[in-house]
Amino acid sequence: MIPLRIQVEGATREDPFVVRLSGATADTTISGLWDALLVHSEDEKCAYQTRHGELRLSGIRSSDLAGDVLLVDPTRKVGHRLLRAESPHNAFLVTERCDQICTMCSQPPKRYHVDLFPLFQQAAVLAPKGMTIGITGGEPMLFKDQVFELLRRTLAARPDLSFHVLTNAQHFDETDVGILRELSNGKVLWGVPLYARESSLHDAIVRKPGAFDKLMNSLGVLARGGALIELRTVVLKTNAPALESLAEYVSVQLPFISKWAIMQLENIGFGRMNWDKLFFDNSECFAPIGAAIDVARGRGVNVALYNFPLCTVPESYRAFAAPSISDWKQRYLRECDGCVSRKDCGGFFTWYPEARGFSRLGLEQIEA
Repeated sequence: MIPLRIQVEGATREDPFVVRLSGATADTTISGLWDALLVHSEDEKCAYQTRHGELRLSGIRSSDLAGDVLLVDPTRKVGHRLLRAESPHNAFLVTERCDQICTMCSQPPKRYHVDLFPLFQQAAVLAPKGMTIGITGGEPMLFKDQVFELLRRTLAARPDLSFHVLTNAQHFDETDVGILRELSNGKVLWGVPLYARESSLHDAIVRKPGAFDKLMNSLGVLARGGALIELRTVVLKTNAPALESLAEYVSVQLPFISKWAIMQLENIGFGRMNWDKLFFDNSECFAPIGAAIDVARGRGVNVALYNFPLCTVPESYRAFAAPSISDWKQRYLRECDGCVSRKDCGGFFTWYPEARGFSRLGLEQIEA
């Protein structure tokens, strides 16, 4: 796996701070408050000169860090690679608190919260040109005012950036329409989960009574605010039979969405705990997913498949399968060696359980 946390020593201050790492050894003066100039590099050890002392990093080559934005926690002697310059997969985990307890959650909620929004704001301003930054949790919109302020301030300073905010959409109301319209410039995509058209089934999956009704209200607020919406549905044994019905609902009742992402389950967190009860093996039966795609596409909905290895998808539907798994948690199996489609395939999650996963792998095996 790609390391997201690295060992850091040498900081002369105790509170966390943000730096941007330079890419070549240089004997120049520090030109910016957040500059970190490379002064030494050898194997997997390197040193950077900053306004907060000489930072000594270990366990990674400086060439892998060029242009990265690092959140340094001096007390724990840890550096968090908030933004990796050479990666398209970057996100701020702004909180681990959440007001839903989804049966397949990959990031089970925690009660505590550490407010790092000012540091995220600084990091975003330092991002490489044109980067898309994710905002995730927990539930980010438990801190709605801070998220809106982060988006507004960053996009005012860096209009070249864009954001992808994952939210359960339980916290929007009519007072948010104004700020949403201010942000409706194509730079913010809101990723919102919907698991079934039946409120009882959706509420059971997120384990929160009334969640479906609140979600529908919030989607209306987002629509009136001109927001770009990516609807997200994780396929489970519990909702797979109802996917076609959901496709009909989405295409008729929610025509304002920008995209509908149908997603495969991730084997981590509650997803790992409930894997045998929830994992739907689409390599054995793709019919409900295919039917949902057909209905949605037939009515003009933009559909994508996330986290689906190409060899688990019938050939006629592979064009919808996006390489969506983040690089830091992506791997390929032995079966992938020599596959001609590997370059176009998102592969598997690092924690994918081979013995309890897809029963059929290999492009020649899957049929519609």
